[in-house]
Amino acid sequence: MKFLTTFQTADFLDTLVSLAVAFVLATLIGAERQYRQRTAGLRTNVLVAVGAAAFVDLAMHLAGADGGVRVIAYVVSGIGFLGAGVIMKQGMDVRGLNTAATLWASAAVGSCAGADMVAQAVALTVFVLAGNTLLRPLVNAINRIPLDEKTSEATYYFKLAVTPHALTAMRDRLVEQLEAASYPVADVDVVEIGDGQIEIVATLVPTAVDPNELNAVALDLQKQSGVRHATWEVSTTD
Repeated sequence: MKFLTTFQTADFLDTLVSLAVAFVLATLIGAERQYRQRTAGLRTNVLVAVGAAAFVDLAMHLAGADGGVRVIAYVVSGIGFLGAGVIMKQGMDVRGLNTAATLWASAAVGSCAGADMVAQAVALTVFVLAGNTLLRPLVNAINRIPLDEKTSEATYYFKLAVTPHALTAMRDRLVEQLEAASYPVADVDVVEIGDGQIEIVATLVPTAVDPNELNAVALDLQKQSGVRHATWEVSTTD
């Protein structure tokens, strides 16, 4: 068996240290994710980090630093497919971006461990944990700041509830008035909302708006025959 002739205790211990470092550091990252009940929790982060460490360590032993660099490049691109699996779009909300980014960082921690850069792996782990914990209060504070429509670029939806006989005319008028106010329309959807009413939803091209201008359009449209209600809303989650 080649194993008996190629096995070297020093190399094996080096690999063991790399895998152990990846395991311990990814456990710290994954525990925080598991505590917050994220899609990719403790085991997923550990497996990603240990797997990355194993591939990089193997390449380092077989082809030296050049081999390690090549494998790291594949890890960086390959982990993107795994991250894409935890990103979900629900209506106007996109969920899982932070979880995917954490998996990517766990792979980086594992790669550092596999390349015997233990200090760098520890430092990266500290920064990942800080990003997921220490920055949370700052994120919450920013999210509580009232949205300034004039300076925030977001996606705006103008909704018009109309009777069926007014649908065609009001759909065209809605687009015309919005574009006349310098707010181009990206898409128009028609939704049945019951009680003999239909809702026209115009999605504006993402931009900053003047609330007074959109309110003026809404007030003017509400005066038209067949219009039951006119309003607009904003989404910053896409």
